[in-house]
Amino acid sequence: MSTRPPVSSGAPTLSLPSRIAVVGAGFSGLLVALHLLRHNPAVTVVLIERAGAFARGLAYATSEPRHLLNVRASNMSAFPDDPDHFLRWLSLHGPADAKPQAFVPRHLFGTYLQTLLAATLATEDGAGRLRIVPDDAIALVDQPGCLGVRLAMGRVIDVDHVVLATGNLPPRDLPGLDAAVLASPAYIRDPWGADALATIGADDDVLLIGTGLTAVDVFVGLDRRGHKGHVVALSRRGLRPRAHAESGPAAPSRDIPTRPRLSDLLAFVRRAAAEESDWRAGADCLRPHIQRLWREASADERGRFLRHLRPWWDVHRHRIAPPVAAAVTAAESTGRLAFKAGKLVAARLDAETIHVMWRARGCRDPQATQVRHIVNCTGPTGDILRATAPLLADLVARGLARADAHGLGVEVDAACRLVNAEGRPSPTLSAIGPMSRGAFWEITAVPDIRIQARDVAARFS
Repeated sequence: MSTRPPVSSGAPTLSLPSRIAVVGAGFSGLLVALHLLRHNPAVTVVLIERAGAFARGLAYATSEPRHLLNVRASNMSAFPDDPDHFLRWLSLHGPADAKPQAFVPRHLFGTYLQTLLAATLATEDGAGRLRIVPDDAIALVDQPGCLGVRLAMGRVIDVDHVVLATGNLPPRDLPGLDAAVLASPAYIRDPWGADALATIGADDDVLLIGTGLTAVDVFVGLDRRGHKGHVVALSRRGLRPRAHAESGPAAPSRDIPTRPRLSDLLAFVRRAAAEESDWRAGADCLRPHIQRLWREASADERGRFLRHLRPWWDVHRHRIAPPVAAAVTAAESTGRLAFKAGKLVAARLDAETIHVMWRARGCRDPQATQVRHIVNCTGPTGDILRATAPLLADLVARGLARADAHGLGVEVDAACRLVNAEGRPSPTLSAIGPMSRGAFWEITAVPDIRIQARDVAARFS
């Protein structure tokens, strides 16, 4: 087993509990649990997951073989101090032709994560110190000298510290839909639900609200099912994710300084929007600095970035695998798929047809169209004040957590400690992964979360 890496500078050391509950067993929760066991031989971990499958999470639970990783296999190790870990596993369990630069199916990565969990539980030490609980954590209970995590089934588990690793929150319902549409199976509010696309017929016309990664995944899933109907993806700007280069990472960009500033990020986004030849290299060179730039930016600067530049950054930073991009481009060339810039105005249901009014960007008058299905592809919400998850609602109601200033998730400090309603970091509550986006911004991809999970776990040792 490798030696522990140094803890990130500037982050305080957390208290030393012996019992830690990790709520959520997707990538973030699994990794922080494994690192907790590695860093502190005295700690025991309770891994709580409301979904049926542990160690997959939303992104890697898909069984669709055309849903590919958006990161090359060479950069998907679960452990930052062992960068070839996933490649070694892939050489034994993956396709014979899988190469380090390949974008492999996401379900394979989910299997890899489950293998890590199984391997831990197979050891005497792991089995004795890691407990997995298939239940929903719904509230915290004050216990004498400790915390209690109340589960949906009624049990209360006593712990010393709780780490929230709940991942992305589901999207909010779309505005403009009448009650009949919202109640109809013609409206798919959660495209990641089990068999979410099963009601869509092969010839049905479909409207996707959103043009990002979720919309691409939905189209790929429909395409593999033999769907032949017309698909329109609609968003405010109509931007779709760009593709990774076929040949591997681009050469470092000479336009990015060694220690870039926020102005360099803004300049890059403008150049990328013009599709200059080095934009992929620029995005890759900026990536290691994004969290620092975000921390150093003022609240006004962050707000302006989110309002005006976030969509452009997202489509150039969070790229799709070349085979996926090729399928999307082919469908666009035949007219089966169209990306449009505009806004949904209204939708009403008449029998099995949804009558949609939408307004193209820059136009005053709305247009009418008819579809059989509307799929909510707006992506996860970060607004915890509207979240339906019982535990989050409980934490906010009791003042133990608060939303970050931009509604991206919960507010945490540099050590990922939850900030309460009075602005003080909690000694017993932490959050990692996408829920901490308000503090770190780029914290949704494996290369970022694995470092955060390692560092949070190391602070308990």
